[in-house]
Amino acid sequence: MPDVEMKPSEAKPAEEKKATTEEKPAPPAPISPVVEIKNNIALIDRAVSTLEPRFTHRVLRTLTALRKRLDDTILRNAVETIYAHDSAVKASLLVWLPEAAVADQSMDIDSSAKTPSEVVPEAEMYLRLLIIHHLLASTSEEVQSKALQLANETVEKMQSLNRRSMDAIAAKIWYAVDRAYDLAAEISDARPLFLAAQRTAALRNDDEAHAALINCLLRSYIAYNLYDQADKLVSKTTFPASASNAQFARYHYYLGRIRAVQLNYSEAHTNLQQAIRRAPAAKTAPGFYQSVHKYFVVVELLMGDIPARSLFRHAVLEKALHAYFETVKAVRTGSLTQFQTTLKAHAAQFADDSTYTLILRLRQNVIKTGIRRLSLSYARISLRDICVKLNLDSEEDAEYIVGKAIRDGVIEGRIVHEKGWMECGSQKSGYGPEVSEVFGRRIAFCLDLHNQSVKAMRYPLNAHRKELAAAEGAREREKELAKEIQEGDLDEEDLGGDF
Repeated sequence: MPDVEMKPSEAKPAEEKKATTEEKPAPPAPISPVVEIKNNIALIDRAVSTLEPRFTHRVLRTLTALRKRLDDTILRNAVETIYAHDSAVKASLLVWLPEAAVADQSMDIDSSAKTPSEVVPEAEMYLRLLIIHHLLASTSEEVQSKALQLANETVEKMQSLNRRSMDAIAAKIWYAVDRAYDLAAEISDARPLFLAAQRTAALRNDDEAHAALINCLLRSYIAYNLYDQADKLVSKTTFPASASNAQFARYHYYLGRIRAVQLNYSEAHTNLQQAIRRAPAAKTAPGFYQSVHKYFVVVELLMGDIPARSLFRHAVLEKALHAYFETVKAVRTGSLTQFQTTLKAHAAQFADDSTYTLILRLRQNVIKTGIRRLSLSYARISLRDICVKLNLDSEEDAEYIVGKAIRDGVIEGRIVHEKGWMECGSQKSGYGPEVSEVFGRRIAFCLDLHNQSVKAMRYPLNAHRKELAAAEGAREREKELAKEIQEGDLDEEDLGGDF
């Protein structure tokens, strides 16, 4: 038999697979900031011409990432590219930027993108917003004061234009204005401006600016410990339901701080939980994430709960919550000495975080925890020993604290004032009517479970399969009968009287 030559068909798939892997396209290079700003201006112009605010929202979603890439050269090139050479708006924007050097004259311009012939006022407000954020990023006080002047000028021009298509950008501008006043340590001076703008936004149903201004006012009140005025603002206003998640997160954070100061810990805990859920990712906004969790931990301790240990192992929170972790350990063990040492060691950080006054309230929780541990360890203990173990000032203080703990139901016992000791009522025998009742309920549950199991075992395991087989046989007979009727093999006498 002659040899048969085999065709090389099996090697084709491997070669095709190799070719497809080699021809994988490379990821596109990111566009330059100047081109991105120019494209955003085109989207803003499209939003104004088509009355579609979604294009403006698309532009503002990139604001956080874009402002980190800005510098003087990029902003100057963007302004010179967007506006004509003899434009008055161009001159008013370039005043806030330093003069361009000779080496920076080359501009990164995308020739394929077309510049709008007439730039809308919303584009000018967007460029002013970028310049304000760029100036605020500087550490120089002179540049920050310059940003405050630009913010005031932008607010005046924005209010004079009075365009509803500018609402989304206006909300971002109000936040930048608040930040400028904060860095200049003049946040109280901005309060009348914010109050007037908040009334206007509420009357015009401008939900985005309304939400931003409420948060600015709450921040201003809390910064000066004006919690009563902040509470009145919350009670007299309604936060817009259509606000963004970022605004809702800030609102719940401020509301949680107000409720914590007012001793309403359960509501404060709920608001802080909402702030954590609505906040951006931890790595996107680490500062806000850490601030919320600091108050969240303190409020949980004030409620009598101990936060989960895994919370303090979070990559973003581990270093920021170290002082609070030491406080949690002191509260958990009920050691007043450890609590005082931790408070003294981290007092500066607690003061910077504005949690010092709340942590001072934890002293009573530490004492209650210590008394509870002593009541479980001793059947009888003198007030002097309680005073020594809990590091209290006098036996009278120990008697008052123990009496209050007994009245609040923290421990069970009584104080024998004549003999100067506390008798703990938790040292009981393991028998009694309450114990027998609990055991009776457990035994009844087990007996009921046993009876139900026995009933379930009375029926054969596969008894239902016979019924299924009988039903399937009946369906087959019905199919055969219907087929015979259709073919005409049966007459009326064969069908019977029912048919």
